[in-house]
Amino acid sequence: MDNFQKEIDERTNLTASNKFELLLFRLGADPHGERSELFGINVFKIREIVPMPPVTKAAGTQSPMLGMVNIRGQIISVIDLPAVVGCVPKTGLNILLVTEYARSTQAFAVESVDEIVRLEWSQVLSAETSSGGAFVTSIARLDQDKDTSRLAQVLDVEQILHEIMPSDRNMKMENLEKSAGHGMRPGAVAIAADDSKVARSLIEQGLRAMEIPFEMHVTGKDAWDKIQKLAKEARAEGKPIADKISFVLTDLEMPEMDGFTLTRNIKREDFLKNIPVIIHSSLSGSANEDHVKSVGGDAYVAKFEANELAATIFGVLDKAAAKA
Repeated sequence: MDNFQKEIDERTNLTASNKFELLLFRLGADPHGERSELFGINVFKIREIVPMPPVTKAAGTQSPMLGMVNIRGQIISVIDLPAVVGCVPKTGLNILLVTEYARSTQAFAVESVDEIVRLEWSQVLSAETSSGGAFVTSIARLDQDKDTSRLAQVLDVEQILHEIMPSDRNMKMENLEKSAGHGMRPGAVAIAADDSKVARSLIEQGLRAMEIPFEMHVTGKDAWDKIQKLAKEARAEGKPIADKISFVLTDLEMPEMDGFTLTRNIKREDFLKNIPVIIHSSLSGSANEDHVKSVGGDAYVAKFEANELAATIFGVLDKAAAKA
């Protein structure tokens, strides 16, 4: 129990300093067979790392699905990660990364695991294109020296799961409650930020169904720059920030500036601190919810269930309106 608490404390300190830990692994040679590139995934997503166990392949299973494994009584789907990004493992699929992500558990087969590195989010840059294609959300500079730094491609797990194991349960948004009557001021917009393409698409669909005007951003820094711009306009016009921004909806993991830092930036400025901030993340769990409270976030909701997101947004808006 002491070790568990120590781990929680260490991760709390990381989020407080805009840092995170990235697990580095290899998937084999690139499509041209020339080199083995580094890939990464946030340690927060990893439940455990195990040697590749026997995989049961059900009838009709097609690549990149490998089949199912039984890990301590839990049946988990296994995804061939090299096949997803177009790599060819030279020594086979030797390691299984068991992840808990977006309300689900799944395992990714990889060739090898290198190390865990501790980085600042400023070392992670947005990547719309790379050799990993649509499944790479950002590029991590592993060293501070920009000229000599090793690079790792950070995978967009949300996009991978959406493509491989699609579900329509999150797409049924036509019956969502509308924003009228929840204290939103005419002309105010929601500021949303998420670096995952599929997450942005789902959020946009949800906000439109709720009839909430919004502006979408790919990084926390982009969102922060927009918030500062709107704050400057509000001050110049002698208006409260609520006339410009209805609320902020932000992911936690984002290049350049993470959601914790974005939230802290908002809450430490007197002019901005009353903007409701909702953390919308696939990194579920009580530890993350505690982190959200520690930086002043108004609510936390795990990705992605449209009705739960709507209820959280309207609950926060109603509470803010009652205080006004």
